[in-house]
Amino acid sequence: MTDHPGKEYEDRLDEAVEAAFAALDLDAKSRLLAGQDMWSLPALPEAGVGSLVMSDGPVGVRGVRWTAADPSVALPSPTALAASWDPELARRAGVLLAQEARRKGVHVLLAPTVNLHRSPLGGRHFETYSEDPYLTGAIGTGYVQGVQSGGVGTTVKHFAGNDAETERFTVDNRIDARTLREVYLAPFETITTEARPWGVMTAYNSVNGTTMTEHHELVTGVLRGEWGFDGINVSDWLAARSTGPALTAGLDLAMPGPRTVHGPALAAAVRAGQVDEAYVDAAVRRVLRLAGRVGILDGVGPAVGPGQLPAEVDGAAVAREVARRGFVLLRNAPTADGTPVLPLGPEPGTVALIGAAGPRGPRPRRRLRHRLPAAPHLAPGGTARRTRRGGRDLPRRRRPADRPRPRHPGLRPARRLPRRRGHRPRHRARCPAAPSSGSAATCPRASPTTPCTPSRSPAPTPRPSPAATPSAPGVWAPSA
Repeated sequence: MTDHPGKEYEDRLDEAVEAAFAALDLDAKSRLLAGQDMWSLPALPEAGVGSLVMSDGPVGVRGVRWTAADPSVALPSPTALAASWDPELARRAGVLLAQEARRKGVHVLLAPTVNLHRSPLGGRHFETYSEDPYLTGAIGTGYVQGVQSGGVGTTVKHFAGNDAETERFTVDNRIDARTLREVYLAPFETITTEARPWGVMTAYNSVNGTTMTEHHELVTGVLRGEWGFDGINVSDWLAARSTGPALTAGLDLAMPGPRTVHGPALAAAVRAGQVDEAYVDAAVRRVLRLAGRVGILDGVGPAVGPGQLPAEVDGAAVAREVARRGFVLLRNAPTADGTPVLPLGPEPGTVALIGAAGPRGPRPRRRLRHRLPAAPHLAPGGTARRTRRGGRDLPRRRRPADRPRPRHPGLRPARRLPRRRGHRPRHRARCPAAPSSGSAATCPRASPTTPCTPSRSPAPTPRPSPAATPSAPGVWAPSA
C-alpha cells in the first residue's frame, strides 16, 4: 500500500488523460467543469469518462441520498480527534471513511476541514480540529493519507481564511502577510506538501479584497506555484460568482450544477473571446487526472488497485477509540498559595450536577397513555370515551368553577360573524314528488290545468319501506 503512485503509474495516467482529452470538444469540456446535479459530474462516454461522485464527510460519508435507509458510520467530532494528538489515529479514521465511501459509490470526500478555532463563536468549529495550525496540519495530514490510501480523493477545505460563519458569503478578511502565512495558510501548506491531496476547496469569503474563488495570488501563485499542488480546485457550493475571473484564477470545478458559472456559460465566453481556451484545457486535464486516480477513466486503473487497499476495519471500534482517546484529563494543580485551581479536595465528596442531566432536571413530557378508542367504541351521539384496556370508563376530569381555562395572551376569543339582513341560503327549486333528474314539467302531480309549482324549501320526502306499494302518483301508503 502506497500513498503516492509511482512514476510508471503517472506516465500511464498522462497517456490516458491525453487520449480522453483529444475526444472532447469545447461543449463537452465545459460540461466536465460543472456539476450535473448537487453531488456529481456528468459522464462523457465518448471520452471514456465516468460520472465523478462527491459527498460530504468530515465525520462520516453522507452519500448522495439523504435518507435513514442508508446509514453511515459517524465518528466523533474532529475536535475530539485532534485532542488525541495522534496523527496515526487520524489515519485510521481516514481508512474507515474511505471504506465507507467505496461502499456508497463515492469517489471524492469533501473533507477534511482545516480552518482554525479563531473565535469561540464559530458556527462550524465542530468539524474542524483546533486553534493551533501545527496540530491541525499534523492531524489533517494523517486524515488525508488514510482516505487516499483507500483509493478515495479528498478536498482540503476551506481555502482560506474561512474561520467564522458570520456573513461568510460577503465577508472580506483583512489579514497581514505574516499572519496569513504562519496561521491561516500553515495547515494547508503542511497537508499539501506532506500528504499530496487530490483536491482543495476554495471558500466563500474574500481575503484582502478578493473573493477566494477568484484569488489568483493564493490559488495559482501559492497553492499551485509554491507548494506544487497538482489536484483539482473545486468551489464551495455556490461560491463561484463569475466565469472568466474564477477560471483564470485557478478554479476548476464550479459546484453544484446544472446552473453554474461554468458549463454552457463557459463555452459561450470562450466563443465570445472573453476567456482563453487554454485555461479550459488546463482545468479539464486536472479533472481527467482525478478521474483516472479514482478509477473512472478508460485506459488506466485506479491509483490504488484492489490488491493495495487496506484491510477492512471495524467502524464501531474505531469510533469508540476516537471518543476514548479524545478525552483530556486535566490536572488540578495547586496555585502559588497552595490551594487547588478547582474547589475540589483530595478526599472523596459529592459533586452537583446542574441542568438537564442533573437528578432534578426537567423531564420529558409524558406521552398520552390512554388514547382515544377506535370507531367501534364511539358512544351514542358521536362522542368518544376514554377507556382503560379493561374497557372501564376513565373518570372525567372537571375544571373547578373558580379556575377558568387559561388562554394565550396573544389570542382573542372567537367572534361570531353577523348575519346579513335578507340573506337566505340557496336552494334549488324542485318539486318534492319529482324524480331527482326531473323538472316541474315531468312532475307526476302536474296536469295541463294545474301546473306544479316548486317550493323554495321543499319538505323531506319519507323513505318508503320495502313492504310499501305506491297507491297514487307521488303518494305512498303501506300495503295491507
